[in-house]
Amino acid sequence: MIDATLRGVRSTNAAPVHRIGDIGDEGTWLLAGPSADQGPEALSSHLTRLGSLRPFECAGEYRTMLRQSGLRGRGGGGFPLAAKLDTAMLAPGEPMVVINASESEPASRKDWTLSAYRPHLVLDGGAVIAAVVGSSEVVIHLHRGAGAPVASLQRAIAERRSAGLPDPRWRLSLGPDGYVSGEASAIVSLLGGGEARPSFSAVPMAHRGPSGRPTVVSNAETTAHVGLLVRTGPHAWGAAGSPSSPGPQLVTLAGGAIDPGRVVEIAGEATIGEVLSATGHRQPPTAVLVGGYAGTWISGWAAWNTTFQREGLEAHGAGPGCGLLGVLPEGHCGLAETARLVGYLAGETAGQCGPCVQGLPLLADGCRALAAGTLRRRGLRRLLSLADVVEGGGACRHPDGAVRLIRSALDGFADDVAGHLRGEACSGAQRPPVFPLPEVDPSDRVWR
Repeated sequence: MIDATLRGVRSTNAAPVHRIGDIGDEGTWLLAGPSADQGPEALSSHLTRLGSLRPFECAGEYRTMLRQSGLRGRGGGGFPLAAKLDTAMLAPGEPMVVINASESEPASRKDWTLSAYRPHLVLDGGAVIAAVVGSSEVVIHLHRGAGAPVASLQRAIAERRSAGLPDPRWRLSLGPDGYVSGEASAIVSLLGGGEARPSFSAVPMAHRGPSGRPTVVSNAETTAHVGLLVRTGPHAWGAAGSPSSPGPQLVTLAGGAIDPGRVVEIAGEATIGEVLSATGHRQPPTAVLVGGYAGTWISGWAAWNTTFQREGLEAHGAGPGCGLLGVLPEGHCGLAETARLVGYLAGETAGQCGPCVQGLPLLADGCRALAAGTLRRRGLRRLLSLADVVEGGGACRHPDGAVRLIRSALDGFADDVAGHLRGEACSGAQRPPVFPLPEVDPSDRVWR
């Protein structure tokens, strides 16, 4: 346990407490159970720890519990799960249920960790959702390069079939490894025989997806929460969070973190500084990238005292996003890191609308020029004007994330911006990058 002294779960009448733990640590919620070196948790261990789910004739009770819990999606959108399920139940036709375990965010490992080590918790949640909306099948979608989670889920499904659990039919789906191909509408399009490209519709997918059926897409962490909270009850589960962010949450450490790729669980209202301190950091870094590669920069000192909860992050124009905390160490240039990330996002588009095809590459060029110290004030004004045009103009939200990242960098690194505009690029711009980018395989550009 990272902090073995903080074991209590916050109650409505008690002072807020928190704990921060790794997989297998005592007192965690989603990550409780065997340690990572023991591999995927077997069905026998899972049932011994948590017990069996109640009969699915309790679907109405499950629906009530999910509504009371206030569970929001943990894949980045933050949409209330209960509202999505209610929409699907009121729509005509049998709903399609999809667990999105693809986790396209390059540095995030939350869904990977749960699918690889706690597959039965993910499957339990999928079974509950299917029972609530009246679906006979659940599709679990992953990227083709997922590796360990695929084998873990296949084994878990076989265990459940051998045990005769009253599950829905399970179907594994593997799709392209690209960034936007893991977006919900792209996955559903692929499952319907189309291309794994995101699309926009004024009609919610939960009412009518690309296949014509009501479609519920829930990421793996959200689904695992369902499998947990229907056992613990919504109130005890919700108390391990805050009013705006009920329940415990998983965070992936990235960038210049002491152990990048490490997934930790937060129960209670821990600050970012407490999370970083618990994982080996002794002082605030230069800045923290919150929410993913299309997230928001917050200065290190401000982030240190900010709770990793929706209400705390919103004060800085940020949100939990995919649950990523990226550390920018002292001596590194945030403008250079931003330029690399925007360049990556520009190359990871669906190639189907102007803001992505034309706007993002131009924004990436401007960011690279700023990082190199060759951009001047007129060029910065053009960059900001282009950002205004790109934002909100795409068929999906991909360009909006890049714009958010750029604007937060210009605000958060204002002193560096002034120096770079004078042609005085900081020495940190020449340092090796701290945020990893995946090697792009040409086959990843195949959308089928």
